[in-house]
Amino acid sequence: MWRDFPGASTAPRAEPAAVTVGNFDGVHRGHQHVIARTRELADGLPVIAITFEPHPLAVVAPERAPKRLTTMRRRVELLHAAGVDEVRILDFTREMAGWTPQEFVDRVLLDQLRTTLVAVGDNFRFGHRASGDTTFLREAGARAGFAVDGLGLDGGTEPFSSTLVRRYVAEGRLPEAAEVLGRPHEISGVVRKGDQRGRELGFPTANVPVDEAYAVPPDGVYAGWVVRAHGNRLPAAISVGTNPTFDGVERRVESYVLDRTDLELYGEEIRVELVERLRGMVRYDGIEPLIAQMDDDVVHTRAVLGL
Repeated sequence: MWRDFPGASTAPRAEPAAVTVGNFDGVHRGHQHVIARTRELADGLPVIAITFEPHPLAVVAPERAPKRLTTMRRRVELLHAAGVDEVRILDFTREMAGWTPQEFVDRVLLDQLRTTLVAVGDNFRFGHRASGDTTFLREAGARAGFAVDGLGLDGGTEPFSSTLVRRYVAEGRLPEAAEVLGRPHEISGVVRKGDQRGRELGFPTANVPVDEAYAVPPDGVYAGWVVRAHGNRLPAAISVGTNPTFDGVERRVESYVLDRTDLELYGEEIRVELVERLRGMVRYDGIEPLIAQMDDDVVHTRAVLGL
């Protein structure tokens, strides 16, 4: 039932808990609001966040599975940072997809977690064919003895949602995505050796292949930050695309850390935070105009990042 994963719990609970349930992809400000409200209502009880892996749509309708906003490792980190005491990752299977809403309540909330309070976004759906909602939860809670709170996700006329973040990212609207997330949208990956042309041009880059399962903005150049495993945050001019000037075919994220030619990042997992789109991808005729444009990109990156 529960996936064994760093930072996540698996054992059945012996003591009562307050629980919030959702996909929590991106752990955006709407999710953060629900978690904060769960903490308020918990009245000192431990707060548990239940998330799903893979996304339920990836099991029941793979063609409609959404792009991911974060890795599971990052999701767990963000959930803890938002204030939960435990993260539980449900290993979502076809069998689980067939559970009735009552089976979910009995097997997960009651048998495993001894739930006394459930707080969810008011759009939460669960059980076979998403037939369970907050109304069902309240009725089930009244029978079983747990309280239920369904919460709006904020955001004004367009509520905060992972779907909204994906749309903004797909359109290259990174400041709007950051407004929903409460932080810049990011791409994670392990740095691997590229063509090393950037080093030859005076702009060495940390190259991370694009995983098409994740939300990645349109090809172009962005201002942002490279965040290393130990938390060091470095300003960077970032290219997303295939490097058309050199007839590249592999789509990747290439980050030039400003004023640094001494970094050795090969094999290191990094996060690339995308703050603002500077321009689209252009194919240049020759090295000189490319270098001139890269110099200009660095100037604009400094301006965007306030450096």
